Amino acid sequence: MKLICIGRNYTEHIKELENEKPQDPVVFLKPDTAILLKKQPFFIPDFSDNVQYEVEILVKINKVGKYIDKKFAHKYYNEIGVGIDFTARDLQSQLKSKGLPWERSKSFDGSAVIGNWLSITDIEDVNNINFSLQKNDDIVQQGNTRSMLWKIDELIEYVSKYFTLKIGDIIFTGTPAGVGKVIPNDKLKGFIENKEMFSIKVK
Repeated sequence: MKLICIGRNYTEHIKELENEKPQDPVVFLKPDTAILLKKQPFFIPDFSDNVQYEVEILVKINKVGKYIDKKFAHKYYNEIGVGIDFTARDLQSQLKSKGLPWERSKSFDGSAVIGNWLSITDIEDVNNINFSLQKNDDIVQQGNTRSMLWKIDELIEYVSKYFTLKIGDIIFTGTPAGVGKVIPNDKLKGFIENKEMFSIKVK
């Protein structure tokens, strides 16, 4: 399986990091070793002094596809979740300043939190999903998929031009504004609407 991640898909998040609005989706990959194991804490890596959370809606692919037309994209997933794309922001800034790839700052072990899954039948409209992240019981990020620059089906059409989508692949669809630093003993909880989808501790 592979984790296909989308960057800069919410306007307010683009502004908070002072990035340019892209003409096409920004795409990067995480290996399966990036997945944080269930019931395990997230350990801040020793190579970063500024690891930040980024909560995102996730889509799990359920059939093999290539060059998928947007109008058929809904046939390629039946589960939606929420997770975190942890980012070593200081390392990312260093790499970006040198024009180098981001992978070391985005794809390190444990950098991908994947919560529980909801059946698509339990979601009224995938383009109108409220999701949020709590840190120590305070809401730090809130988003709705209607604010995406590229909606879920458009992302599937786009990424399938470049990568064959396989069963079990997961698309991280981008984060809204409100990203921030984690420190030891933080507790993070992710929600879709009012349903808790994951809970992790930071060490």
